[in-house]
Amino acid sequence: MTAVKEVGMVAHYGEMLFIVGPSGSGKTTLLSMISGILRPNAGKVLVKGEDIWALTTDRLAEFRLSTIGFVFQDYHLFPRLTTAENVAIPLILKQKNWNESIAEARKYLEIVGLKDRGETLPVKLSGGEQQRVAIARAIIGGPEILIMDEPTASLDGDTGRMIIAFVKEKVLNEKRCILIVTHDARINEYADRILNMEDGHLTNAVKGNE
Repeated sequence: MTAVKEVGMVAHYGEMLFIVGPSGSGKTTLLSMISGILRPNAGKVLVKGEDIWALTTDRLAEFRLSTIGFVFQDYHLFPRLTTAENVAIPLILKQKNWNESIAEARKYLEIVGLKDRGETLPVKLSGGEQQRVAIARAIIGGPEILIMDEPTASLDGDTGRMIIAFVKEKVLNEKRCILIVTHDARINEYADRILNMEDGHLTNAVKGNE
């Protein structure tokens, strides 16, 4: 099976770009290739002019850690770690001091509106709160590219819109690009640009220019 076929696209700093389409259309596969997780069989993924899949294994790992923030559909929070410990993981992977990492994590929890939940385990949080923890973890390392895979799939409409509005207002800036895969039309109003994906192809732009 070929999940992504002859796709060409450009994303820009300072924009929130949505890739929409039905389940199984290749959206998540495309983002996995952009984020350095899944190697494409052909073609190039250029970030600031450099083909990330031509990097050595070590440099590709560094690229993922320093440049990419990934918010997974199911959050992927570690159930036995507190929210602060979950958020601190990228800093710990960069070998930053544990106490300093936890202190920084608490600052990011405050940014996403969870100032007093640092010692809380994920199971005690609502879906919207877990999503905000995942966002804090994704941005604590200062990534230039934030990738969100179906960020509202497990949330009710009001909570989903609140999360995306927060990301656009507080997380998007001129030095960051946000790529969101979704089939939730309720949040399309927040996109700067929307591309449609179907059967592995990017087709016409739904909003904005390709």
